Amino acid sequence: MFNSIRIRASVTILLCLAALVYLAPTLTSDLPETWKKYLPTDRIHLGLDLQGGMHLVLEVQTDKAVESTLERTVGELKENLMDKRVRFKLRERTKDRDMTFEFPDVPARDAFEKLLKDEYPDLEIATSEMAEGRGMVTLKIRDKRTAEIKKMAVEQSLETIRNRVDQFGISEPEIIPQGADRIIVQLPGIKDTARAKGLIGRTALLEFKLVDDEHSLDEALKGNIPEGSIVAYESHMDRTSGRRSQNPILLKNKSLLTGDALESAKVQIGDRFGEPHVSLKFNAQGGKDFDRITGDNIKKRLAIVLDGMVHSAPVIQERISGGQAQITGSFTMEEATDLAIVLRAGALPAPVNILEERTVGPSLGQDSIDKGTWASIIAGILILIFMVVYYRLTGFVADVALAMNMLLLLGVMAAFRATLTLPGIAGIVLTMGMAVDANVLINERIREELRLGKTLRAAIEAGYTKAFLTIFDSNVTTLVAALFLFGFGTGPVKGFAVTLTIGIVVSMFTAIVVTRIIFDHLIWNRKIQRISI
Repeated sequence: MFNSIRIRASVTILLCLAALVYLAPTLTSDLPETWKKYLPTDRIHLGLDLQGGMHLVLEVQTDKAVESTLERTVGELKENLMDKRVRFKLRERTKDRDMTFEFPDVPARDAFEKLLKDEYPDLEIATSEMAEGRGMVTLKIRDKRTAEIKKMAVEQSLETIRNRVDQFGISEPEIIPQGADRIIVQLPGIKDTARAKGLIGRTALLEFKLVDDEHSLDEALKGNIPEGSIVAYESHMDRTSGRRSQNPILLKNKSLLTGDALESAKVQIGDRFGEPHVSLKFNAQGGKDFDRITGDNIKKRLAIVLDGMVHSAPVIQERISGGQAQITGSFTMEEATDLAIVLRAGALPAPVNILEERTVGPSLGQDSIDKGTWASIIAGILILIFMVVYYRLTGFVADVALAMNMLLLLGVMAAFRATLTLPGIAGIVLTMGMAVDANVLINERIREELRLGKTLRAAIEAGYTKAFLTIFDSNVTTLVAALFLFGFGTGPVKGFAVTLTIGIVVSMFTAIVVTRIIFDHLIWNRKIQRISI
């Protein structure tokens, strides 16, 4: 028995010391350098409602992802038809986002349908008709594939936004899906909300396109846009006034290279004017493609287009090998840094809309912390006083276990880098009540056994044995509910579930193990025969 008490006491002391080690950075920032080098330095992070920050609800325009997939697939189909010398005409798109092909005769339409069946399983014929010897075939993406594209667009958007936020340097962000096409983003501690919104919501589609110098820009601006070309706008900044202007430019519609070929993007300072620019490095295949593109288009202008806006359109003087390029455009350092972040994180597969935006000020968060702290302190003091008054010495033992419960709970939160929220503080207060409830059950059982005339040792043994199943049952059922709240809840619900889950596990340990160690020490080591209860 003596060895058992020592082992259990040693384990408990080690757990308390470990909790203190993990909790120390939260309690004080004045830690020695040796501590910072070898021991944990992470604090308990505060949630959005305590620290202040931004809450966004984003809607992913999944229809745009389906539309882009259809355009890209039809573009490949057009090139394939031309390679096979199948005559066709592509009509204007309809409001239902489908594509209509016109064929001059039946053989051309049959060749098209065979190609479609053999090589494009994601496309299906919506309507097909013959009129005056001409065939009209309307294509759309299959419903099953459409659902897959929409689901993938949300998943990719979630991952891309998470990568951007991580590179932006925000600690403990909350980025979770909601429903079929929405994403909740919570950014604790963010100060520059406008910059954060621009960083998160930017599509960041990077394209390299040739400038169309063969046709008249003036005619294109009048509405006579050549087939295969588009009118875009190039951004310029006046160095003296600092004003940014946009000038029209005629581009080839086909993208020669996209941001998918990038390996990295970083900010560098130019030698000539000392202005920042974004240096691009392509992956192996992208480097080969860029080498070929520049080699085939010497003395032509290559436009660098980001989200439809031309940032620069330099003349290709010679073949560019090495797989590197740069984006210039009179950036500020902040603009260049954000551009590099979104390019490294990748483009969003579809645009996103901000449906809801809420900003929590730090003063409101501090007020919540103060009130939550006082609520916890007052609740704790009242519980401590009640237990000592009602149960005397055994109440004091329960108070020791309760104090240890709070230490271990906060230590576990710090060790697992859990985020403390205002509902989380409510979970801590509830945990305090549940921890004392277990000791109340044990003490009442011990009282009953003592009234039956049993010795103190036998009464304590019977009290813990009979109360264990009741304590275990009530805590496990609450734990299951807390785990479901954690798994399916979001925001405040999850914050409450975190502290409740940790608190239940810790309170069972302190109520059943820690208090039993103290009672065993008093009976076996101190040889007491009576106890006030």
